[in-house]
Amino acid sequence: MSFLFGSRSSKTFKPKKNIPEGSHQYELLKHAEATLGSGNLRMAVMLPEGEDLNEWVAVNTVDFFNQINMLYGTITDFCTEESCPVMSAGPKYEYHWADGTNIKKPIKCSAPKYIDYLMTWVQDQLDDETLFPSKIGVPFPKNFMSVAKTILKRLFRVYAHIYHQHFDPVIQLQEEAHLNTSFKHFIFFVQSSPWNHILISTFYF
Repeated sequence: MSFLFGSRSSKTFKPKKNIPEGSHQYELLKHAEATLGSGNLRMAVMLPEGEDLNEWVAVNTVDFFNQINMLYGTITDFCTEESCPVMSAGPKYEYHWADGTNIKKPIKCSAPKYIDYLMTWVQDQLDDETLFPSKIGVPFPKNFMSVAKTILKRLFRVYAHIYHQHFDPVIQLQEEAHLNTSFKHFIFFVQSSPWNHILISTFYF
């Protein structure tokens, strides 16, 4: 949420995805920001009473994309082809990229290339009105939760890479509080009821 970052530099890795002001999703985002402002992260991830689960997941997915986009944007100078020739989060976890469309067979690539592929792919999903409808009355597709789960699972890998490979620069830049709060918020969200049975079962790595 923008609340997490205050008046910091607005440098991002990819263009920020905006939720149209005046829309119901924008009102949901403002509700979540207000709850976050109270400092209660567990309350901030709870589905507001009477609200649609798909819409709530959509709003939060867009917001986590923006948060990670901003966090990674602060350390791109440290995440290079030379420093990170493989996208990983330690020796046990190496990530190969495939999107099922342009790249069908997983390919091994550097962390900056992987994250570029990933964030571009997420951006394309969020911009697709048939997947993430922003207009009132337009239904979400039947596969929406599956798409959201895949997006969140892949975004988690960026957090994992930052923590494992770039936490020292994060500390140098005095960004650790923002990173920790954003990651805690993310984990609370994917673990929270009632969508944990949808998201968490195949979430980690």
